[in-house]
Amino acid sequence: MGSQGGFGQSKEFLDLIKSIGEARSKAEEDRIVLHEIETLKRRITEPDIPKRKMKEYIIRLVYIEMLGHDAAFGYIHAVKMTHDDSLLLKRTGYLAVTLFLNEDHDLIILIVNTIQKDLKSDNFLVVCAALNAVCRLINEETIPAVLPQVVELLGHSKEAVRKKAVMALHRFHQRSPSSVSHLVSNFRKRLCDNDPGVMGATLCPLFDLVSVDVSTYKDLVVSFVSILKQVAERRLPKAYDYHQMPAPFIQIKLLKILALLGNGDKQASGQMYTVVGDIMRKSDTTSNIGNAILYECICCVASIFPNTKLLEAAADAISKFLKSDSHNLKYMGIDALGRLIKISPDIAEQHQLAVIDCLEDPDDTLKRKTFELLYKMTKSSNVEVIVDRMIEYMININDNHYKTDIASRCVELAEQFAPSNHWFIQTMNKVFEHAGDLVNIKVAHNLMRLIAEGFGEDDDTADSQLRSSAVDSYLRIVGEPKLPSAFLQVICWVLGEYGTADGKYSASYITGKLCDVAEAHSSDDTVKAYAVTALMKIYSFEIAAGRQVDVLPECQSLIEDLSASSSTDLQQRAYELQAVIRLDAQALENILPLDASCEDIEVDKGLSFLNSYVQQSLENGAQPYIPESARSGVLNISNLRSHDQHETSGHALRFEAYELPKPAMPTITPASILPSTELVPVPEPSYMREIHQTPAVPSSSHSGSAELKLRLDGVQKKWGKPTYSSPVQSTSNSDSQKTNNGAAQPEASGSIKQKARDVSHDVKRQEVEVPSEKQRLAASLFGGAFKSEKRQPAAGNRGAPKANNNSTENSHITKGATSSEPTTVKTTPTQPPPDLLDFGESTVTSSAPSMDPFMQLEGLVDVTQDGSAVNSGSVASKASDFMSLYGEMSGSVPSNLVDPLSTDSIVVNTSSDLLNASNNFDHGASVVAQPPQSTNKGPNLKDALQKDALVRQMGVTPTNQNPNLFRDLLG
Repeated sequence: MGSQGGFGQSKEFLDLIKSIGEARSKAEEDRIVLHEIETLKRRITEPDIPKRKMKEYIIRLVYIEMLGHDAAFGYIHAVKMTHDDSLLLKRTGYLAVTLFLNEDHDLIILIVNTIQKDLKSDNFLVVCAALNAVCRLINEETIPAVLPQVVELLGHSKEAVRKKAVMALHRFHQRSPSSVSHLVSNFRKRLCDNDPGVMGATLCPLFDLVSVDVSTYKDLVVSFVSILKQVAERRLPKAYDYHQMPAPFIQIKLLKILALLGNGDKQASGQMYTVVGDIMRKSDTTSNIGNAILYECICCVASIFPNTKLLEAAADAISKFLKSDSHNLKYMGIDALGRLIKISPDIAEQHQLAVIDCLEDPDDTLKRKTFELLYKMTKSSNVEVIVDRMIEYMININDNHYKTDIASRCVELAEQFAPSNHWFIQTMNKVFEHAGDLVNIKVAHNLMRLIAEGFGEDDDTADSQLRSSAVDSYLRIVGEPKLPSAFLQVICWVLGEYGTADGKYSASYITGKLCDVAEAHSSDDTVKAYAVTALMKIYSFEIAAGRQVDVLPECQSLIEDLSASSSTDLQQRAYELQAVIRLDAQALENILPLDASCEDIEVDKGLSFLNSYVQQSLENGAQPYIPESARSGVLNISNLRSHDQHETSGHALRFEAYELPKPAMPTITPASILPSTELVPVPEPSYMREIHQTPAVPSSSHSGSAELKLRLDGVQKKWGKPTYSSPVQSTSNSDSQKTNNGAAQPEASGSIKQKARDVSHDVKRQEVEVPSEKQRLAASLFGGAFKSEKRQPAAGNRGAPKANNNSTENSHITKGATSSEPTTVKTTPTQPPPDLLDFGESTVTSSAPSMDPFMQLEGLVDVTQDGSAVNSGSVASKASDFMSLYGEMSGSVPSNLVDPLSTDSIVVNTSSDLLNASNNFDHGASVVAQPPQSTNKGPNLKDALQKDALVRQMGVTPTNQNPNLFRDLLG
């Protein structure tokens, strides 16, 4: 394709631009651009594309980005083009990447080396292109990579390079001031550059520096004034003129800097008066740029130390602006007048009518600026005119934003400059009536506070007149329809506080009006709440004054309706009203004193008025209060947080990930640091429980055949909340066993205690070690070593042992393997008797097997029996202990040993077999279960236990034992 036109682009590209320009809808334009994107995706990846064609593709990508579509697929090609040696292609690549990328884009790192190389180029055009990219793409992290080269370019022979280097340093200062703080002196040097362009570029960073720290640059006032004088005298080249004005943008920037340096400084301001006055006289008001310079001079005069001649000249210029037909000049005049009246308020008086006329202008922007000026111009002498015009404008507009702003300004002006009480109340009524709910609720609260406090003087008569005037006006308009909610709240509050204060209106009349307000706005709970509270105040004031109170029927009906309201706030207010009416005069005078809404309420945080009651209760035998931190056995949450920063409160949700399981250690864990295996513990009751302890004897054996077990000791307790409990004392021997009546007793009466759950939830858990800090914390909180204690059955316990619901179970569960698979049994420390309603983690202990039916729910344990490993002497000893503990058992006892390959129960035939199995467990031997020979009697234990497990999983903890369950299990 041949090039077309003077741009050197292909006809295809020109047709693309033409078709987009002729598109009749956004959908058609998007269709054309999407088709172009597909075309470029296909062509830009072709091999051996001519550089001239690639340049056109990059320009077309820029066009696509300008139309709001994504051209990210071509970013890398633009980056590659910046590496080209051709100046035209390099500048095109830099232009594209500055438009495509931002300073945090991932591709920036690919351009830094190219920029560094180009900054050292002999061709100043290449250097300028690289500096342009530096200003757009270099971020805070990559500034040190190019900063030395940019500083070096400040002394380049070409003025264009020096100018762009100053601009780059200015950009660095804006992004990271600390990185170039040591180079600020370079801006002072460049201020004296021979080229006006470099000097003008230096004014921008100096303006930012002066804005931050004025005192440091006071010495530059003479230099700035000298430069401004030279510019005003047309000593700069003609190339810097704009509409016959000499370097107007340099003048504007210098005037801004001088305004900052001369603010509040008479000496510095004195050096500026002459040059500023000359510029104001020479300014050309026939052009926009001349008016811009004149406006900047007015702003400078308003900022520096006041000068009478300059203020007069500024006032004349403002008058010309306000009399102009141009909305832009009027806007400038309004804004300049707003700045000038801060210094000389008298200047605004001669322009008051011109400013008011601006309110009738159809330009909304001009109106907004005019209202800002009126707000600044308002005094006691003109407040009525200005506020009336503002309210009139507020009534005629539909813009809610302007209405809200004007209403708040009207209220503020009326509060500050109200000529009379009557005018103030009438103005507030108009604002609320016409602005409606657009009035900020704070305005209503401020109005109520103002009426309560008065005018801040000691004249009580004026305050009473203000309140009486408010009551009169509100009673006249309270019956009007469509009153805003905020206004009704003010009316109810004022009538409740001051409706009967002057005796002009009776209590019955005021209460009747309030009941009418509540009934007319039955859907507004806030208004009804204010009305009920107002009724309470009126009745209280009447009773406190010793007058008879007659509750009107409509008021009684209102109270009854609100007593059954769905709003708890209205219910409370109605019940309080009923209770207040029944109190005596002295009580009501203390509860609701007359006209005390502005008095401070002193709160006795220590509740010292209860000291006599507390002392009397203690003398009568009451127990003294114990702080929570001093209570024994209470978990200190703050202490827990100090030990473990990752633990959260028991009442908060946990969002962090669970800890990863750690492999089990082959060594035997000492009893003093055995962690808890409870995953879903049953909370311990808050009453104090009795702990029975017996002398300890060492375990008979720790040896046994190798057997594979699922280790659950070390699994952390993840749920539950701290409760009141007794401190648990532990024995010093970690391997001790409990004894009863001098005979050695197994530390747990059950061989296997397993948590009841659904069979479908059969999952394996690995050991997670408890940190040593938690172990020490548990020992310090619960009064002993970190291990569980056993509670012996009491005398009157119906023959069944009752276990501690919060006991720790440190044991192992066999994996689901075949019956002949060997497993390892480890002797565990002291264990409590099994609680048949405690669904904790399953346990394997070195004791006789209990009649725990939980094994019928899960087929996890593989228990094999090996008769050769039974010790006869141990059998006799164990049998005597077992029979003494379960003397009421029948000869045929149901077993809970379940084959891992089936869920059927295997019943041990005789008690001797059961004792042998217990002995074998104690010595770590293998036990082979006998085949089932009989069925269980009584109700279905499996169903009952599954129901109990489900109840516990739902968070319900049974408070007593199940007698049927005990009878069926123990015969």
